[in-house]
Amino acid sequence: MRWPTALFRLFLAGLLVPAVALTVLRLFEPELGVLVRLTSFVPLAFPLYAVALVLVIGKLVFPGRESSRVWMAVMAVVLVGTGLHAWWLSPEFVGSRANAADDAPKLQVMTMNLYKGAADPSSVVETAALERIDILVLEEVTPSALRKLEEFGLAEAYPYRVGVPQRGVEGTMAFATYRIREGDRIDTEFDSWSFDVVLPQGLLRVYAVHVQPPVGNANGWREDLSAIAAAAQKDRTLDLVVGDFNATPDHAPFRELVDLDLRSASERTNAGWQPTWPEHGEESFLGIELPRVVQIDHVLVGRSMTATTSETFSIEGADHRAVVAEVAFR
Repeated sequence: MRWPTALFRLFLAGLLVPAVALTVLRLFEPELGVLVRLTSFVPLAFPLYAVALVLVIGKLVFPGRESSRVWMAVMAVVLVGTGLHAWWLSPEFVGSRANAADDAPKLQVMTMNLYKGAADPSSVVETAALERIDILVLEEVTPSALRKLEEFGLAEAYPYRVGVPQRGVEGTMAFATYRIREGDRIDTEFDSWSFDVVLPQGLLRVYAVHVQPPVGNANGWREDLSAIAAAAQKDRTLDLVVGDFNATPDHAPFRELVDLDLRSASERTNAGWQPTWPEHGEESFLGIELPRVVQIDHVLVGRSMTATTSETFSIEGADHRAVVAEVAFR
């Protein structure tokens, strides 16, 4: 075998081995935490398959001395993988859209993980002000972070709130320009809250959530997502579920929420894939900074709601991007 042929095969294997591994993870829903975390990277398999498809087509057109049967088999694998991943990604680009009612007022919703309170408070408050946020959900709110946010005018901009700051990563709080009532804790390891926002046109039912990451055997992660799904299944008036889910649409427990007709704002607006983590090079592998490739922060809208825009914003000092969505009643 000549070295150009060997290099070609090695390069193709470098594309297909991780791509097929990600496909298998998506299909078989692993339980071990490290494999659950790897499942977060499933969307990356699509470009790997796409490049492999071009290479295999080239090999079939110009087969050289090699058997075309082998390359036809490889082509079958590539086509199946490309098709599956295109199908799994398609809702973000061509998912079912739902129009807002003609006279429905628009609400701006934002979720932001403060990275144990380290996110720049002025950037958080400024982004919320510039985007005219009506409902602000913050995760990992520490007592010192809350004080700094209030120094930059958080309390004046958002006089109503639910939740309390906590040390470390457990504090989840929601803030609103409209009155909040009936805040109740959802049974997750980190703080999550259900509450009503009193709007001029009626009540808006909201969950502000923070799911623990899938570590170890990932049982806690699954239990948190199941707790949110169980609460949502009973709560027929639920309009919004907002926060850091530590899960993507490729995770089976997250898809339980989709089965309850809770859809991401990015899907409702066909905004495309919007990864939110890791931001600012806060995570690395073997000393190499990981790019932002995981979509784990979401604004989900219920049956009565739709979204008209969905965007992400960088916040200085945070390891997640903020998600901002405009929502309205259908």
